[in-house]
Amino acid sequence: MTSHYYEITQAIKTHLSNDLFVNTVTIGDIFKVDLNKQTIFPLSHIIINSATYLGSTWNYNISILCMDIVDESKELTTDIFLGNDNEQDVLNTQLMVVNRFLELLRRGSLADTYELSGSPSVEFFTERFENKLAGVTVTFDIIIENQMTKC
Repeated sequence: MTSHYYEITQAIKTHLSNDLFVNTVTIGDIFKVDLNKQTIFPLSHIIINSATYLGSTWNYNISILCMDIVDESKELTTDIFLGNDNEQDVLNTQLMVVNRFLELLRRGSLADTYELSGSPSVEFFTERFENKLAGVTVTFDIIIENQMTKC
């Protein structure tokens, strides 16, 4: 029997790896990821925040950070709304990565194994890390059947 932890993290990694706007998928402590390497972006990072034992099921609280490098133009800013970078494009694209993942979890191929519990929350971020990165963090709960038999 495979651990729920492995099942969940592998299913998330597989889906994100297949997304057109994800180049690298990592897991664990985000500060252990070498974010200075430009070749790894766009990056999706999985964090298992907690797991709650509910008897016949387990509830996992998970965050996924989806991010990319913001490119700044050297040209003079002419549009004060858009600025001279692609920050809005990055935020939009990474939100769509999250949206595709949540739809698969809610009613797609992942819905057969995992049940989305409650309403996921999405937080936008810019410049959270050393190099100029922008993206979104989605935090959600999923419920999975407890497959452990009595000992």
